Amino acid sequence: MEFKLKQTFAGKDSALAADGKLATSVRCALAGLSLSMLLSSLGTSIANVGLPTLAQVFNASFQQVQWIVLAYLLAITTLVVSVGRLGDVVGRRRLLAVGILLFTVASALCGLAPTLWLLIAARAVQGFGAAIMMALTMAFVGQTVPKSRVGSAMGLLGTTSAVGTALGPSLGGVLIAGLGWPAIFFINVPLGILALFLAYRYLPPDPTLTKPDQTRFDHVGTLLLAATLATYALAMTTGRGNFGLLNGILLLAAAFGAGLFAFAETKVASPLVRLAMFRNPILSAGFAMSTLVTSVVMATLVVGPFYLSGALGLDAARVGLVMSTGPIAAALVGVPAGRIVDRFGSHRTTTAGLIGMAAGSAILSMIPITLGVPGYVAPLVVITASYALFQASNNTSVMTDAQPDERGVIAGIVSLSRNLGLITGASAMGAVFAIGAATTNLATANPEAVSTGMRVTFAVALVLIAAALAMSAISHAIPNRTNLKNSALGDARGL
Repeated sequence: MEFKLKQTFAGKDSALAADGKLATSVRCALAGLSLSMLLSSLGTSIANVGLPTLAQVFNASFQQVQWIVLAYLLAITTLVVSVGRLGDVVGRRRLLAVGILLFTVASALCGLAPTLWLLIAARAVQGFGAAIMMALTMAFVGQTVPKSRVGSAMGLLGTTSAVGTALGPSLGGVLIAGLGWPAIFFINVPLGILALFLAYRYLPPDPTLTKPDQTRFDHVGTLLLAATLATYALAMTTGRGNFGLLNGILLLAAAFGAGLFAFAETKVASPLVRLAMFRNPILSAGFAMSTLVTSVVMATLVVGPFYLSGALGLDAARVGLVMSTGPIAAALVGVPAGRIVDRFGSHRTTTAGLIGMAAGSAILSMIPITLGVPGYVAPLVVITASYALFQASNNTSVMTDAQPDERGVIAGIVSLSRNLGLITGASAMGAVFAIGAATTNLATANPEAVSTGMRVTFAVALVLIAAALAMSAISHAIPNRTNLKNSALGDARGL
């Protein structure tokens, strides 16, 4: 049944290929997927701006209200791989519909929450729905779009994700000022209903599952991976950048959990993650590069506000305005980046994106304070625009040749690698910044110290991008050498 559906979609698309257009049903399906990606990214950024207001409303400390954001991020990080695999087993369309419904209902419950801890619980459920949406939107691309247009579709999803991130702070501020804090959650309800309609109406139906297929989900592996990822995330976020004994214990527990998970996956007939897939150098490099590159992007979000306020003396409003240029650049480049991938191939585009990020990081590692805001914005735009190029090409490279029954779990691992980069980048790059500035209190550091910290941070970022470039080159050289050997063997046998 799934094969027939693919033939139907491919037939519609090939009929319109000469005009460069997609079938109406495919465009509507992409609209539903894009809206799902927009909502999941908006769910993170729109809540951040509301934390000061929520602290006053619930008479809570910052450490307490930050769990409104952490609960959402922890749910996504912990569950995104598992729900991707679950979609492969039980059917992606029905699970995506459940995820959008969970996200929408939880958003309404967030707006109605009478206490802080009920709000945090609702945010965790909202994060569960967002994990499903993040994992399955990418998995559906290969199922709904012809192979020649996968890059463009990935670029569109990257654009909507960047738009959600950029739109969150400004939209959240307007909604809180005009309608009160519940509005930042209620805004998701009508959008969620629309996404649910588009997804259920236009995405290809799930194939009929036989009874044995419905029992293939790896429950033990799911629990072990969820516990390991939650422990790692807590290790990276506990203490707000101050690494102590508790962080070390949690990291050791996460390492032990990772080893236990890997062992368990070798003992089950249908593992959550087939460890053999990591023997594919392109997949392994794609996951690792995503983590490294996202850590660098997170550095711009962590270091930027301190540099703009502490070194350049900008007020909060102007800091927010300057910081928004990064996500805006990524949003503008996303769709063109996808088309570039389709035209020039994922490897060349990945390399171009990484070189652009390296150039931006190199400039920020040497820039003097005297260049002011323009001196910071120009390399920031280069980094974020190049990241959009990298993301479209890397996602295309990883997802294009994925097996149909593994698209969900691979998309989940891609999303996980991005989240791990964000979490690790916030902690590790924040620590590098503090070390470079030679102070534990960045709020009172002098401008020169803040500037030095920023330069040190992006010197480290440059090293990370160089490592990603090396991974990209090696991963594509290995398959090429293998193909040459196979070709030579074939020629020898023919002789």
